[in-house]
Amino acid sequence: MTGEILNAMQMPKGLAALMERAGSPRKSLPPVEKWNPPYCGDLDIKIASDGGWSYNGSSIGREALVRLFASVLRKDEDGRHYLVTPVERIGISVEDAPFVAVEMDVQGENVKRQIILRTNVGDIVEVGEACPLRFEIDPNNEGLKPYVRVRGRLDALFARPLLYQLAECFEAHPDDESRFGVWSGGEFFDLPEDALSNG
Repeated sequence: MTGEILNAMQMPKGLAALMERAGSPRKSLPPVEKWNPPYCGDLDIKIASDGGWSYNGSSIGREALVRLFASVLRKDEDGRHYLVTPVERIGISVEDAPFVAVEMDVQGENVKRQIILRTNVGDIVEVGEACPLRFEIDPNNEGLKPYVRVRGRLDALFARPLLYQLAECFEAHPDDESRFGVWSGGEFFDLPEDALSNG
């Protein structure tokens, strides 16, 4: 089914060339932030809130292709997400964050703690100044939603099991007990006041 979907996809030439290389291992991320290609319209590609990719409503199950698309994904100042090549910029739809943090390792404690995350597309992220945490309150259930900056303006939403693991790291700031959050990479990331009042 995935092969049929890909054959039916009318990809712009730049993305089509990338797709041909989808089976080869990724050595490094392309410098999409430095490219300034023209906007070439939208494709009906959607990233769901659980990190799943689809085209025209059908799942893209080929992991190598998803990782390839993720490697050329960019979020611009207009708040939209694009697949970017040196010659094309194609808009896609993202329900929440484009990536999901699916594995977490915690080393050290308190101010010396380092949180390391793996995303569903293989990124390894060390939480700190360059890759900060942020928290939002889910308007549907008032639950806490943690995100980490992966690269550029692209974030990963924590998978629910990781939220519980992260919660074990929450603590008061040593210099201000009214601040509650988590240390990682020498930075303290505050929980929103709404999260504290909800309990």
